[in-house]
Amino acid sequence: MAAAAPPPPPTPAPEPAMGPPEDSPVGHPMFARIRLATPSDVPHIHKMIHQMAVFERLTHLCSATENSLSSTLFSPTTKPFHSFTIFLLEVSPNPFTDSVITDPSFTPVVKVVHLDLPIDDPEKETFTTNAVNDVSVAGFVLFFPNYSTFLAKPGFYIEDLFVRDCFRRKGFGKMLLSTVAKQAVKMGYGRVEWVVLDWNVNAIKFYEEMGAKILHEWRVCRLTGDALEAYGIAD
Repeated sequence: MAAAAPPPPPTPAPEPAMGPPEDSPVGHPMFARIRLATPSDVPHIHKMIHQMAVFERLTHLCSATENSLSSTLFSPTTKPFHSFTIFLLEVSPNPFTDSVITDPSFTPVVKVVHLDLPIDDPEKETFTTNAVNDVSVAGFVLFFPNYSTFLAKPGFYIEDLFVRDCFRRKGFGKMLLSTVAKQAVKMGYGRVEWVVLDWNVNAIKFYEEMGAKILHEWRVCRLTGDALEAYGIAD
């Protein structure tokens, strides 16, 4: 009589899934939006300018007020991209639902950033722009046109780029710079320029990694205050 066939080997138990389900969100999503600033944003812009002056150790040179910012940045003669322009960076744990197209020349940029941990913002209430949807201001960039005779093209000069402390090193600064660069390309401009403090090695490294060239052979020259007044009245 033939020997009985050996029993089949036991079926291995399925290994437990180690990661989240495929339809689960990864990390903590943060919705970011870059839009054109409006006069109602001046209080937030003013606060960030003061924070920037503290970071750069230049508070003794900062005399801007909300009124002076409003009258110069949002006068009837200022037109986005042809005069002083501010992109405001807003963040929210929720998708943006409101429309903020304030000028037909620019559509707000929206991006989702997946964070490992939620951001603890100790100044959230101070910088809230939409309490219903939990939207707050995280940074800004201020720029205006300049001109290169060598290129025979206009460009953008960035006066200020600032991201609030708790939102740094998350890619938001690059998002602001990229938006300015894309606008320059869209308008056929030749370059985007800015300056950086020589002791801010983190910023220098960040800009170089983006492909920016640090011009060590150039120095900023500035007339201001009493010196400017003296030359203004000189024969």
